[in-house]
Formats: sequence, C-alpha cells, structure tokens
Amino acid sequence: MPRLAAFSQGMLLSGCLLLAAQAGAAERSLDKEVIIKASLDQAWASWTTREGIVGFFAPDAKIEPRVGGAFQIYIDPGAEPGMKGADEMRFMALQPRKMLSFDWNAPPHLPEARAQRTFVIVRFEPMGVDQTRVRLHHTGWGEGGEWDKAYGYFDRAWGNVLANLKKRYETGPQDWTDWLAQLEKFRAQARAAAAASAPK
Repeated sequence: MPRLAAFSQGMLLSGCLLLAAQAGAAERSLDKEVIIKASLDQAWASWTTREGIVGFFAPDAKIEPRVGGAFQIYIDPGAEPGMKGADEMRFMALQPRKMLSFDWNAPPHLPEARAQRTFVIVRFEPMGVDQTRVRLHHTGWGEGGEWDKAYGYFDRAWGNVLANLKKRYETGPQDWTDWLAQLEKFRAQARAAAAASAPK
C-alpha cells in the first residue's frame, strides 16, 4: 500500500508539473521598458493622441482615448484598408497617466496570427519632474508556427518603438518623409511588376 501511495503522489506531482509548464508556456510575454526625458503628461500624450503617436510610432494614426475607442496605428498609411498596420485595434482600459491597454495584431505578412489578437499594457511611472519610466507588457501569445514568428517580430519591434519614443524627447519628433517615400517606391515597383506579368 505505501508503494501505491508513493506512486500516486509521484503521478500527481508529475501532472502538476506538466500543468505548470503548460500554463507557463501559455503565458509567455514580452516586457520592455525605457526612461524618457519627458513629463508624465507628455509621456501619456505620446500614447493617447494622434500627434503623440506620429511623433514616434507611425506616420499616421486614429486615436480615441476611451475604452473601446480606436487605437489604430498606420505603419503604411497608403496601403489598402486592413493592411495599414494595426487597423482595427481598440483601447481596452485607460487609467489616466498610469496605465493603458489595447488589443494588437500581427503584421500583414503573418496572416494566420494576424487573424487573432494579443494584448498590450503600457504603464507610466514618474521618475522626477522631467523623466518618466514607460513599461510595456505584451501577452496573449499562441504557440508554434506564425505565433513564434510574430513573437520574434515584436520582440524586435517593441524595442525599436521604445527607442524611438526616447529619441523623440531627445532630438524631436520622427520625420517620416523617407519612410513614406520608400513605401511608395515599393508600391510603384509592385504595380509595374503586376502590369508586366499581366496577360496581353
């Protein structure tokens, strides 16, 4: 009987460890942070106004800072609807000057993952009169395939976004002129290639 009890306890422990490992895998996340030379009000406005977003994140945006309001980030404003970037994202919660969250999707080149949503929480902490810590937590990831590619993509992308936020308050707002010209050049090349391959 003691052997059976020990066996049962061992099986129970193995099952608990397996469940814990599965729960840990389901809860993987990305965590990034930066300290910027900006007041708490400035940091908050960077994420809750169109002008703020254009200053560091993307060339255009639609921002409605209320629960359910648009948090639409247009990395490629000239693209077709649904392919501009975070076209249909929404604010999930806002605690003024403390925290905001929004749903998020994968980039267009990962369509399976893009059909799903993940969640981002951004927290703000004053570090003095003219400095603010901005912490970003991105969760809700699936496993395997395009999910792993999306995770790797945003591991790099969020680091760049926060670096651009820091730079915005050190050297000024982002100038998107070259980026937009490059996107238009790619579109023109794609149109020319499509025209050349079209049946005559």
